[in-house]
Amino acid sequence: MGYISYIALAVFVAATATAPALDIKLPPETMAFKQDVGAEIANGQCLTCHSVEYVVIQPPMQRAFWKAEVQKMQQKYAAPIPDNQVEAVVDYLTKNYGVVTNNTQTVSAQSPATTHANTADAQQIATKYGCLGCHNPAVKLVGPAYRDIAAKYKTDPAAAAKIDEQIHKGGSGKWGPIIMPPFPQVTASETKVLSEWILGLK
Repeated sequence: MGYISYIALAVFVAATATAPALDIKLPPETMAFKQDVGAEIANGQCLTCHSVEYVVIQPPMQRAFWKAEVQKMQQKYAAPIPDNQVEAVVDYLTKNYGVVTNNTQTVSAQSPATTHANTADAQQIATKYGCLGCHNPAVKLVGPAYRDIAAKYKTDPAAAAKIDEQIHKGGSGKWGPIIMPPFPQVTASETKVLSEWILGLK
């Protein structure tokens, strides 16, 4: 290593040593998980990365959705959730924030039984094709929130056809530069269930 290289290294070390530490202050947590069996696991694992509000704002979902979310956090985002705690936290989230306790919020012009069945079917399809890795019913992830899609196409008579085309052909530009890959393997009946569920979200 030459003399100039030693000088450059010394300057870099000195600059690094004197640089002020980055101080990041997060807003204080103002909500708390519902007290029930498993709440201590949710407090210990979920709050490591996000707030209680992130869980609370999710629409009521089936167990398959919550399990997919927990596994995504664990496997894709390296959340340190032990394998032996996954089922417990999924049970807690399903019981306290899923359709078991919140199904009264999903009442629409359809009968509760029909709405419940359609929602469950749509969630299973969305989980099957990995849709929930990029989309969330209530908040923007990689792609737009499903509620935002419903709001955009609320008065569009061709809404279902546009969602069908987006699913099967993919594309970008409608919601930003990120490209949505095509999913031609999604059947027509599955697409119909997905589009009806998405457009029915409030």
